[in-house]
Amino acid sequence: MKQFLVFVRKEFRHIFRDRRTMLLLLGMPVVQILLFGFALTNEVKDTAVAVFDPSKDYATRQIKERFEASAYFTLREELTDADRIDKVFHDGKTGLVIVFSQHFADDLMQGGEAAVQLLTDGTDPNQAVMITGYASGILADYAADLVRRQGGGTYLIKPVVRSLYNPQAKSSYNFVPGVMGMILMLICAMMTSISIVREKETGTMEVLLVSPMRPIYILLSKAVPYMVLSALNLATILLLSVFVLGVPVAGNLLLLLGISLLFIFLALSLGLLISNMVSSQMAAMLASGMGLMMPVMLLSGLIFPIESMPRILQYISTLVPARWYIDAVRRIMIQGVELRFVAKDILILVVMTAVLLTVSLKRFKTRLS
Repeated sequence: MKQFLVFVRKEFRHIFRDRRTMLLLLGMPVVQILLFGFALTNEVKDTAVAVFDPSKDYATRQIKERFEASAYFTLREELTDADRIDKVFHDGKTGLVIVFSQHFADDLMQGGEAAVQLLTDGTDPNQAVMITGYASGILADYAADLVRRQGGGTYLIKPVVRSLYNPQAKSSYNFVPGVMGMILMLICAMMTSISIVREKETGTMEVLLVSPMRPIYILLSKAVPYMVLSALNLATILLLSVFVLGVPVAGNLLLLLGISLLFIFLALSLGLLISNMVSSQMAAMLASGMGLMMPVMLLSGLIFPIESMPRILQYISTLVPARWYIDAVRRIMIQGVELRFVAKDILILVVMTAVLLTVSLKRFKTRLS
């Protein structure tokens, strides 16, 4: 028994000396419970609302005040022209557009019924259903309060719901762009993460280091073959998405291919960085697979709306490259937007790629220890 306790104490000492193991054992559960607790929510919060109100009467003003007071909505813009509705959706900053009828208050008070259009972005059909459900509830509450204030009568606000870009409410319209981002990120990063480590483990790194090639070319030579293979993967994914899953490419196909190739190169650069930071192929695969899967799934908008997350997680999600790629692909494939509407996403991906490649070059050791 005494010998057994000695071995137990020895094992504890080994664990306490290894900071990475301690971080995994004690830190990872804390991170996971916080992420899953706050990010795993389908509840809609602070949805940006734009209003087109040609009536501008007391009834529409009171309804807008109710939307502004709700925790589910934030009134962002008053539209002066119905032609701007598509633009506010293409900008990606609006989740709901409310369109009042021309004589809303007169229709409601004299005829007992008035119509309101609720326009949502159907690229995420589940979120669109929840948004219109909350909005319809606010309209119904206002009509019920009006009955009480008037001491009786019948007042009905009829919401006319339209789901733009995805009228059939197909879930594949939402998940296919997200799954594209997850597959390309995980596969590309995993492929390149083991490349440099494999050279170290097999003892061939010395041959590369004594060659006349500069470190930047050694890194790029590792990435190019995987870039070609990933491009073939991209073509396969797009063909299956269009012809098997029925997801359209409403926007420019060349723009979609261009941003996808940029994202592939970013993922390969991230894999090279991971490969430079670890010392074994197993560690590289764990870091690229397990380490990237959770942020991509939870913080990229793949499954859960980023707008509904706590502010701190929204800030952290800006560091996840897949967030910007998925956002751009959804808008190109489903909404059919032009380059200017995804220019911000492209610029962020370019900057991230440059940073990752630069850091990978800096961390690339030209001498073996």
